[in-house]
Amino acid sequence: MDEQTAAGPRRDEGGAPMLAKVALVLAAIAVSLWLLRDFSAIVAPLFLGVNLLITAYPVHSWLARQGVPRWLSATAAGLTVLLVLVLGAVAVVWSVTSMVDALRDYGPQFTALYTSTIDYLARFGFDQAALLEQLRGISPGSILSVVGDIASRASGATALTMVVLVAMVFMVMDLPSMGERFRIAGRLQPGLGDSVRAFVLGIRRYWMVTTIFGLVVAVLDGAVLLLLGVPLPLVWAVLSFITNYIPNVGFVIGLVPPALLALVENGPVTALVVVIAYSVLNFVIQSIIQPKFTGDAVGITPTVSFISLLLWTAVFGGLGALIALPFTLMIKAMLIDSDPRMRWLNALISSNPRKALALDRAD
Repeated sequence: MDEQTAAGPRRDEGGAPMLAKVALVLAAIAVSLWLLRDFSAIVAPLFLGVNLLITAYPVHSWLARQGVPRWLSATAAGLTVLLVLVLGAVAVVWSVTSMVDALRDYGPQFTALYTSTIDYLARFGFDQAALLEQLRGISPGSILSVVGDIASRASGATALTMVVLVAMVFMVMDLPSMGERFRIAGRLQPGLGDSVRAFVLGIRRYWMVTTIFGLVVAVLDGAVLLLLGVPLPLVWAVLSFITNYIPNVGFVIGLVPPALLALVENGPVTALVVVIAYSVLNFVIQSIIQPKFTGDAVGITPTVSFISLLLWTAVFGGLGALIALPFTLMIKAMLIDSDPRMRWLNALISSNPRKALALDRAD
Protein backbone atom coordinates (compact mmCIF):
# COMPACT_ATOMS: atom_id res chain seq x y z
CA MET A 1 0.00 0.00 0.00
CA ASP A 2 1.53 3.32 -1.06
CA GLU A 3 1.50 6.55 0.96
CA GLN A 4 -1.38 8.12 -1.02
CA THR A 5 -3.64 5.10 -0.41
CA ALA A 6 -2.76 5.02 3.27
CA ALA A 7 -3.55 8.68 3.60
CA GLY A 8 -7.22 8.06 2.74
CA PRO A 9 -9.41 9.75 0.08
CA ARG A 10 -7.68 12.02 -2.41
CA ARG A 11 -7.79 15.67 -1.37
CA ASP A 12 -7.13 18.84 -3.28
CA GLU A 13 -4.86 21.65 -2.13
CA GLY A 14 -7.55 23.08 0.14
CA GLY A 15 -7.86 19.82 2.03
CA ALA A 16 -11.46 19.02 1.07
CA PRO A 17 -12.18 15.60 -0.46
CA MET A 18 -12.76 15.81 -4.22
CA LEU A 19 -16.05 13.89 -3.94
CA ALA A 20 -17.38 16.44 -1.45
CA LYS A 21 -16.53 19.30 -3.78
CA VAL A 22 -18.20 17.58 -6.72
CA ALA A 23 -21.30 16.98 -4.60
CA LEU A 24 -21.40 20.66 -3.58
CA VAL A 25 -21.06 21.79 -7.19
CA LEU A 26 -23.85 19.48 -8.35
CA ALA A 27 -26.07 20.65 -5.48
CA ALA A 28 -25.39 24.29 -6.38
CA ILE A 29 -26.26 23.60 -10.03
CA ALA A 30 -29.49 21.84 -9.02
CA VAL A 31 -30.55 24.72 -6.77
CA SER A 32 -29.70 27.25 -9.47
CA LEU A 33 -31.77 25.41 -12.08
CA TRP A 34 -34.66 25.11 -9.63
CA LEU A 35 -34.58 28.85 -8.94
CA LEU A 36 -34.38 29.68 -12.64
CA ARG A 37 -37.36 27.44 -13.32
CA ASP A 38 -39.31 28.96 -10.44
CA PHE A 39 -38.69 32.48 -11.78
CA SER A 40 -38.76 31.53 -15.48
CA ALA A 41 -41.69 33.87 -16.19
CA ILE A 42 -39.40 36.76 -15.26
CA VAL A 43 -35.90 35.58 -16.16
CA ALA A 44 -36.59 34.29 -19.68
CA PRO A 45 -38.42 37.40 -21.02
CA LEU A 46 -35.86 39.72 -19.41
CA PHE A 47 -32.97 37.79 -20.93
CA LEU A 48 -34.66 37.91 -24.35
CA GLY A 49 -35.06 41.66 -23.96
CA VAL A 50 -31.39 42.04 -23.04
CA ASN A 51 -30.42 40.01 -26.13
CA LEU A 52 -32.54 42.18 -28.40
CA LEU A 53 -31.18 45.37 -26.88
CA ILE A 54 -27.61 44.12 -27.29
CA THR A 55 -28.34 43.43 -30.94
CA ALA A 56 -29.90 46.88 -31.43
CA TYR A 57 -27.13 48.72 -29.52
CA PRO A 58 -25.25 49.67 -32.74
CA VAL A 59 -28.28 51.84 -33.64
CA HIS A 60 -27.75 53.81 -30.43
CA SER A 61 -23.98 54.09 -30.81
CA TRP A 62 -24.17 55.14 -34.49
CA LEU A 63 -26.76 57.86 -33.81
CA ALA A 64 -24.73 59.09 -30.83
CA ARG A 65 -21.65 59.44 -33.06
CA GLN A 66 -23.73 61.51 -35.48
CA GLY A 67 -24.44 64.04 -32.74
CA VAL A 68 -27.92 62.84 -31.81
CA PRO A 69 -28.66 63.30 -28.06
CA ARG A 70 -27.95 60.07 -26.22
CA TRP A 71 -31.45 59.84 -24.76
CA LEU A 72 -32.91 60.12 -28.25
CA SER A 73 -30.51 57.56 -29.75
CA ALA A 74 -31.33 55.17 -26.88
CA THR A 75 -35.03 55.66 -27.57
CA ALA A 76 -34.44 54.86 -31.26
CA ALA A 77 -32.71 51.60 -30.29
CA GLY A 78 -35.62 50.75 -27.98
CA LEU A 79 -38.14 51.46 -30.75
CA THR A 80 -36.16 49.17 -33.05
CA VAL A 81 -36.49 46.37 -30.51
CA LEU A 82 -40.20 47.17 -30.13
CA LEU A 83 -40.70 46.87 -33.88
CA VAL A 84 -38.89 43.52 -33.95
CA LEU A 85 -40.98 42.20 -31.05
CA VAL A 86 -44.27 43.26 -32.61
CA LEU A 87 -43.37 41.81 -36.00
CA GLY A 88 -42.17 38.58 -34.37
CA ALA A 89 -45.33 38.18 -32.28
CA VAL A 90 -47.56 38.87 -35.29
CA ALA A 91 -45.61 36.39 -37.43
CA VAL A 92 -45.82 33.65 -34.79
CA VAL A 93 -49.55 34.08 -34.17
CA TRP A 94 -50.40 34.38 -37.87
CA SER A 95 -48.33 31.41 -39.05
CA VAL A 96 -49.45 29.06 -36.25
CA THR A 97 -53.10 30.07 -36.60
CA SER A 98 -52.97 29.58 -40.37
CA MET A 99 -51.31 26.19 -39.86
CA VAL A 100 -54.06 25.08 -37.47
CA ASP A 101 -56.82 26.21 -39.85
CA ALA A 102 -55.16 24.44 -42.79
CA LEU A 103 -54.66 21.16 -40.93
CA ARG A 104 -58.23 21.24 -39.67
CA ASP A 105 -59.52 21.79 -43.21
CA TYR A 106 -57.62 18.69 -44.29
CA GLY A 107 -58.93 16.62 -41.37
CA PRO A 108 -60.86 14.11 -43.55
CA GLN A 109 -57.81 13.56 -45.77
CA PHE A 110 -55.60 12.93 -42.73
CA THR A 111 -58.16 10.45 -41.40
CA ALA A 112 -58.24 8.61 -44.73
CA LEU A 113 -54.42 8.53 -44.86
CA TYR A 114 -54.32 7.24 -41.28
CA THR A 115 -56.78 4.44 -42.07
CA SER A 116 -55.05 3.44 -45.30
CA THR A 117 -51.70 3.28 -43.49
CA ILE A 118 -53.17 0.89 -40.90
CA ASP A 119 -54.66 -1.29 -43.65
CA TYR A 120 -51.38 -1.29 -45.58
CA LEU A 121 -49.38 -2.41 -42.54
CA ALA A 122 -51.95 -5.10 -41.80
CA ARG A 123 -51.17 -6.70 -45.17
CA PHE A 124 -47.68 -7.50 -43.91
CA GLY A 125 -49.00 -9.49 -40.97
CA PHE A 126 -49.22 -6.75 -38.36
CA ASP A 127 -52.14 -7.10 -36.00
CA GLN A 128 -54.57 -4.32 -36.92
CA ALA A 129 -56.06 -4.08 -33.43
CA ALA A 130 -52.60 -3.80 -31.89
CA LEU A 131 -51.60 -1.15 -34.43
CA LEU A 132 -54.70 0.89 -33.65
CA GLU A 133 -53.93 0.68 -29.96
CA GLN A 134 -50.30 1.71 -30.46
CA LEU A 135 -51.17 4.57 -32.82
CA ARG A 136 -54.16 5.84 -30.86
CA GLY A 137 -52.04 8.59 -29.35
CA ILE A 138 -51.06 9.95 -32.78
CA SER A 139 -54.46 9.74 -34.45
CA PRO A 140 -55.55 12.72 -36.57
CA GLY A 141 -57.86 13.90 -33.80
CA SER A 142 -55.09 13.94 -31.21
CA ILE A 143 -52.71 15.70 -33.58
CA LEU A 144 -55.24 18.44 -34.27
CA SER A 145 -55.84 18.76 -30.53
CA VAL A 146 -52.11 19.26 -29.94
CA VAL A 147 -51.88 21.74 -32.79
CA GLY A 148 -54.81 23.67 -31.34
CA ASP A 149 -53.05 23.79 -27.98
CA ILE A 150 -49.95 25.14 -29.70
CA ALA A 151 -52.07 27.85 -31.31
CA SER A 152 -53.47 28.93 -27.96
CA ARG A 153 -49.96 29.07 -26.50
CA ALA A 154 -48.77 31.10 -29.49
CA SER A 155 -51.61 33.55 -28.92
CA GLY A 156 -50.40 33.87 -25.34
CA ALA A 157 -47.13 35.29 -26.71
CA THR A 158 -48.69 38.74 -26.34
CA ALA A 159 -48.45 38.46 -22.54
CA LEU A 160 -44.77 37.57 -22.80
CA THR A 161 -44.25 40.49 -25.17
CA MET A 162 -45.77 42.85 -22.62
CA VAL A 163 -43.31 41.67 -19.95
CA VAL A 164 -40.42 42.31 -22.31
CA LEU A 165 -41.77 45.73 -23.28
CA VAL A 166 -42.13 46.92 -19.69
CA ALA A 167 -38.58 45.76 -18.93
CA MET A 168 -37.32 47.44 -22.10
CA VAL A 169 -38.53 50.84 -20.87
CA PHE A 170 -36.18 50.67 -17.89
CA MET A 171 -33.30 49.15 -19.86
CA VAL A 172 -33.53 51.92 -22.47
CA MET A 173 -33.28 54.49 -19.64
CA ASP A 174 -29.98 52.87 -18.59
CA LEU A 175 -28.67 52.54 -22.14
CA PRO A 176 -26.97 55.99 -22.51
CA SER A 177 -24.59 55.28 -19.60
CA MET A 178 -24.11 51.57 -20.30
CA GLY A 179 -20.95 51.99 -22.37
CA GLU A 180 -19.20 53.94 -19.62
CA ARG A 181 -20.30 51.43 -16.99
CA PHE A 182 -18.78 48.54 -18.94
CA ARG A 183 -15.55 50.46 -19.53
CA ILE A 184 -15.14 51.12 -15.80
CA ALA A 185 -16.00 47.51 -14.94
CA GLY A 186 -13.46 46.33 -17.53
CA ARG A 187 -10.70 48.40 -15.95
CA LEU A 188 -11.50 47.17 -12.46
CA GLN A 189 -11.90 43.50 -13.49
CA PRO A 190 -10.11 42.95 -16.84
CA GLY A 191 -10.83 39.22 -17.13
CA LEU A 192 -14.55 39.62 -16.57
CA GLY A 193 -14.63 42.68 -18.80
CA ASP A 194 -13.09 40.75 -21.68
CA SER A 195 -15.57 37.90 -21.20
CA VAL A 196 -18.55 40.27 -21.18
CA ARG A 197 -17.25 42.02 -24.28
CA ALA A 198 -16.81 38.70 -26.09
CA PHE A 199 -20.30 37.62 -25.00
CA VAL A 200 -21.89 40.85 -26.27
CA LEU A 201 -20.14 40.62 -29.64
CA GLY A 202 -20.94 36.92 -29.94
CA ILE A 203 -24.62 37.40 -29.09
CA ARG A 204 -24.96 40.26 -31.55
CA ARG A 205 -23.32 38.25 -34.30
CA TYR A 206 -25.39 35.17 -33.46
CA TRP A 207 -28.77 36.93 -33.71
CA MET A 208 -27.89 38.93 -36.81
CA VAL A 209 -26.40 36.00 -38.74
CA THR A 210 -29.19 33.65 -37.65
CA THR A 211 -31.78 36.18 -38.81
CA ILE A 212 -30.14 36.75 -42.20
CA PHE A 213 -29.68 33.06 -42.95
CA GLY A 214 -33.15 32.32 -41.60
CA LEU A 215 -34.55 34.70 -44.19
CA VAL A 216 -32.50 33.03 -46.91
CA VAL A 217 -33.69 29.55 -45.92
CA ALA A 218 -37.30 30.74 -45.64
CA VAL A 219 -37.26 32.30 -49.11
CA LEU A 220 -35.74 29.18 -50.67
CA ASP A 221 -38.15 26.86 -48.83
CA GLY A 222 -41.09 28.99 -49.92
CA ALA A 223 -39.88 28.96 -53.53
CA VAL A 224 -39.60 25.15 -53.52
CA LEU A 225 -43.11 24.78 -52.08
CA LEU A 226 -44.49 27.26 -54.60
CA LEU A 227 -42.93 25.35 -57.51
CA LEU A 228 -44.30 22.06 -56.19
CA GLY A 229 -47.79 23.48 -55.78
CA VAL A 230 -47.97 22.85 -52.01
CA PRO A 231 -50.77 24.93 -50.44
CA LEU A 232 -49.92 27.95 -48.24
CA PRO A 233 -46.24 28.34 -49.22
CA LEU A 234 -46.03 31.75 -47.50
CA VAL A 235 -47.24 30.28 -44.20
CA TRP A 236 -44.65 27.51 -44.33
CA ALA A 237 -41.91 29.97 -45.32
CA VAL A 238 -42.70 32.14 -42.27
CA LEU A 239 -42.82 29.04 -40.07
CA SER A 240 -39.43 27.98 -41.45
CA PHE A 241 -37.99 31.40 -40.60
CA ILE A 242 -39.36 31.29 -37.03
CA THR A 243 -38.20 27.75 -36.30
CA ASN A 244 -34.74 28.60 -37.64
CA TYR A 245 -34.06 30.24 -34.26
CA ILE A 246 -34.50 26.89 -32.50
CA PRO A 247 -31.17 25.03 -32.74
CA ASN A 248 -30.95 21.45 -34.01
CA VAL A 249 -34.65 20.53 -34.00
CA GLY A 250 -36.19 23.72 -35.39
CA PHE A 251 -35.66 22.49 -38.93
CA VAL A 252 -37.75 19.37 -38.22
CA ILE A 253 -40.55 21.43 -36.65
CA GLY A 254 -40.71 23.61 -39.73
CA LEU A 255 -40.60 20.63 -42.10
CA VAL A 256 -43.37 18.38 -40.74
CA PRO A 257 -46.49 20.53 -41.50
CA PRO A 258 -45.71 21.28 -45.19
CA ALA A 259 -44.57 17.70 -45.76
CA LEU A 260 -47.83 16.34 -44.34
CA LEU A 261 -49.88 18.78 -46.40
CA ALA A 262 -47.93 17.88 -49.52
CA LEU A 263 -48.59 14.20 -48.79
CA VAL A 264 -52.39 14.52 -48.56
CA GLU A 265 -52.71 17.14 -51.30
CA ASN A 266 -50.10 16.14 -53.91
CA GLY A 267 -49.10 12.59 -53.03
CA PRO A 268 -46.04 10.82 -51.59
CA VAL A 269 -43.65 11.87 -54.38
CA THR A 270 -44.20 15.58 -53.71
CA ALA A 271 -43.89 15.00 -49.96
CA LEU A 272 -40.60 13.19 -50.50
CA VAL A 273 -39.31 16.05 -52.66
CA VAL A 274 -40.25 18.52 -49.92
CA VAL A 275 -38.35 16.49 -47.32
CA ILE A 276 -35.28 16.20 -49.57
CA ALA A 277 -35.32 19.89 -50.52
CA TYR A 278 -35.67 21.04 -46.91
CA SER A 279 -32.93 18.67 -45.78
CA VAL A 280 -30.48 19.73 -48.49
CA LEU A 281 -31.12 23.45 -47.96
CA ASN A 282 -30.83 23.10 -44.20
CA PHE A 283 -27.59 21.11 -44.40
CA VAL A 284 -25.88 23.31 -47.00
CA ILE A 285 -26.89 26.70 -45.60
CA GLN A 286 -27.08 26.10 -41.85
CA SER A 287 -24.42 23.42 -41.45
CA ILE A 288 -21.81 24.46 -44.03
CA ILE A 289 -22.22 28.14 -44.99
CA GLN A 290 -23.66 29.73 -41.84
CA PRO A 291 -20.94 28.53 -39.41
CA LYS A 292 -18.31 30.27 -41.56
CA PHE A 293 -20.04 33.59 -40.84
CA THR A 294 -20.89 33.02 -37.20
CA GLY A 295 -17.30 32.07 -36.41
CA ASP A 296 -16.88 31.95 -32.63
CA ALA A 297 -20.33 33.48 -32.00
CA VAL A 298 -21.69 30.10 -30.93
CA GLY A 299 -18.42 28.63 -29.70
CA ILE A 300 -19.79 25.31 -28.44
CA THR A 301 -20.00 21.83 -29.91
CA PRO A 302 -23.23 20.56 -31.55
CA THR A 303 -23.70 18.06 -28.72
CA VAL A 304 -23.51 20.78 -26.08
CA SER A 305 -25.87 22.87 -28.21
CA PHE A 306 -28.44 20.08 -28.28
CA ILE A 307 -28.11 19.41 -24.54
CA SER A 308 -28.56 23.12 -23.82
CA LEU A 309 -31.72 23.11 -25.95
CA LEU A 310 -33.20 20.26 -23.87
CA LEU A 311 -32.07 21.77 -20.57
CA TRP A 312 -33.27 25.35 -21.05
CA THR A 313 -36.53 24.23 -22.64
CA ALA A 314 -37.19 22.17 -19.51
CA VAL A 315 -36.28 25.13 -17.29
CA PHE A 316 -37.88 28.04 -19.16
CA GLY A 317 -40.57 26.31 -21.22
CA GLY A 318 -41.16 27.16 -24.89
CA LEU A 319 -39.16 30.39 -24.70
CA GLY A 320 -36.18 28.36 -23.51
CA ALA A 321 -35.86 26.83 -26.97
CA LEU A 322 -35.39 30.33 -28.39
CA ILE A 323 -32.82 31.54 -25.86
CA ALA A 324 -31.07 28.20 -25.28
CA LEU A 325 -27.84 29.02 -27.11
CA PRO A 326 -27.56 32.65 -25.91
CA PHE A 327 -28.15 31.59 -22.29
CA THR A 328 -25.51 28.87 -22.58
CA LEU A 329 -23.08 31.37 -24.08
CA MET A 330 -23.73 33.79 -21.22
CA ILE A 331 -22.95 31.11 -18.61
CA LYS A 332 -19.87 30.08 -20.58
CA ALA A 333 -18.64 33.68 -20.75
CA MET A 334 -19.36 34.50 -17.09
CA LEU A 335 -18.20 31.28 -15.40
CA ILE A 336 -15.80 29.51 -17.76
CA ASP A 337 -14.11 31.95 -20.14
CA SER A 338 -13.33 34.44 -17.37
CA ASP A 339 -11.65 31.84 -15.13
CA PRO A 340 -8.25 30.51 -16.28
CA ARG A 341 -8.71 27.46 -14.05
CA MET A 342 -11.74 26.41 -16.12
CA ARG A 343 -9.94 26.23 -19.47
CA TRP A 344 -9.93 22.44 -19.28
CA LEU A 345 -13.75 22.55 -19.35
CA ASN A 346 -13.64 25.11 -22.15
CA ALA A 347 -11.54 22.69 -24.17
CA LEU A 348 -14.18 19.97 -23.69
CA ILE A 349 -17.24 22.03 -24.74
CA SER A 350 -15.77 24.60 -27.11
CA SER A 351 -16.11 24.25 -30.87
CA ASN A 352 -12.48 25.42 -31.08
CA PRO A 353 -10.55 23.61 -28.31
CA ARG A 354 -7.21 24.92 -29.62
CA LYS A 355 -8.29 28.40 -28.54
CA ALA A 356 -8.26 27.35 -24.90
CA LEU A 357 -4.85 25.76 -25.40
CA ALA A 358 -3.53 28.92 -27.03
CA LEU A 359 -4.77 31.04 -24.12
CA ASP A 360 -3.12 28.67 -21.66
CA ARG A 361 0.20 28.93 -23.47
CA ALA A 362 -0.13 32.72 -23.64
CA ASP A 363 -0.27 32.80 -19.84
